[in-house]
Amino acid sequence: MKIVFFGNTKFSLIGAKIIHTRFPLSLIVTLPDRPNKKGEIIPNSLKTFAIENKIPYLLVNKIIDETVDQIAELKPDFLIVEDYGLLLPERLLKIPKYESLNIHHSLLPKYRGTSPAPFTILAGDKVTGVSVIAMNEKVDAGNILAQAEYAIKSNETTESLLMQLNKLGGEIIIPVIEDYINGKIDPIKQDGSKATFTKRMYKIDGHFDINNPPNKEKLDRMIRAYFPWPTAWTRIKINGKEKIVKFLPEQKLQVEGGKSMSIKDFFNGYPEIKENFKELF
Repeated sequence: MKIVFFGNTKFSLIGAKIIHTRFPLSLIVTLPDRPNKKGEIIPNSLKTFAIENKIPYLLVNKIIDETVDQIAELKPDFLIVEDYGLLLPERLLKIPKYESLNIHHSLLPKYRGTSPAPFTILAGDKVTGVSVIAMNEKVDAGNILAQAEYAIKSNETTESLLMQLNKLGGEIIIPVIEDYINGKIDPIKQDGSKATFTKRMYKIDGHFDINNPPNKEKLDRMIRAYFPWPTAWTRIKINGKEKIVKFLPEQKLQVEGGKSMSIKDFFNGYPEIKENFKELF
């Protein structure tokens, strides 16, 4: 069994480990190592996993013809995409013997696109889930091969939700692979009329005006949906200088350049702006 796994985040690694335990991966495709804010090069977690488990890997910023040719030479049975973030060209999708599979973090056709987890939290949904689909040229529009529901906790953040959904996705894709091998696959066509869509997140999405803030419920959703990035944040003057203040889970705040702290410690440290924040908690 030859499986090529595409992923770019620490969340992708969760699914990769589960799949590799049942069906050893033949190739991992991920991003090159990147520097953090301090300029330190942080090894890609999937690359590290590949090295530790002696799995061949490709580090690419973009899927080009040369990449497709390298994967074609392997003659894979499956391609599996989980939290990858880059589009796979149609030529690449047609290479595997069986199928190109995608683990998507919603109950499709709801929340197609790049950011289903934060959109789910922002909407106040109580239940979400994960879908395994056969990939085609349209984003997240392929036939559904498996789905599993997940009940959202009241303190769920995008980070915790992605950890759970990637685990769930890794688990439910195993029987999908087995069904393909045994000729028992039963795809379900998505109802495009029921599709909803998400968009890529940017830093500005987490911003709110401190002089016209969202209500407590909406702010709570923003804090959880935009964690760990871009966070819910606002601008306010501190000692005459405009500063960014981040609103974090567990009722913590962080002034630009400082450490996160409890609300009590924040008000003790910045009593002059307590009045601006008191209605938010």
